[in-house]
Amino acid sequence: MRELSLNVLDIAQNSIAAGATLTEITVEEDTAADRIVLTVRDNGRGMTPEQVRKVSDPFYTTRTTRKVGMGIPLFRMAAEMAGGGLSIESVPGKGTAVTATFVRSHIDRMPLGDITGTVVALIRMNPDRDFRYVRKWNGREFAVDTRELREILGDVPLDTPEVADWIDAYIKEQTEAILAPSSGEGPEDVPGN
Repeated sequence: MRELSLNVLDIAQNSIAAGATLTEITVEEDTAADRIVLTVRDNGRGMTPEQVRKVSDPFYTTRTTRKVGMGIPLFRMAAEMAGGGLSIESVPGKGTAVTATFVRSHIDRMPLGDITGTVVALIRMNPDRDFRYVRKWNGREFAVDTRELREILGDVPLDTPEVADWIDAYIKEQTEAILAPSSGEGPEDVPGN
């Protein structure tokens, strides 16, 4: 994969396949710590400790539609190549959290890519599921939660084109707002996704 947002998409789709009704995606960047942390957390069926150990093997998958599972191994490789790592916490019947950490300035770190497009696509493709997206940048943050949007929209489905367009525009606007340099930040702190 050429951008991290595609890894996030793959892991989130695994969450949905595991029966998750809520998937939380968090992107956290800290320029002072030179770190990017991506987390995908769900309330799906979870995994046993043995499954967690096996999930990094590309030739292990629980799916019957294919014989390989490359999502976690590729995400782990991307993190490790960029001086970071990947961890998985899972409890059967409760859910799973996949967290990848990257050295932000590492030459081998893939760009974040179109994370907004990824989140909007997940919402549009899965209007019966809930998503919470949190974007953090140097202590500033915002969140979008489809449970809150459902309360506001009533009977209007989340996959309605106008709603999807609004979500896309809102995420982009909020991202720009938190990424705007504040006093004390220099050009090296500006995101270079």
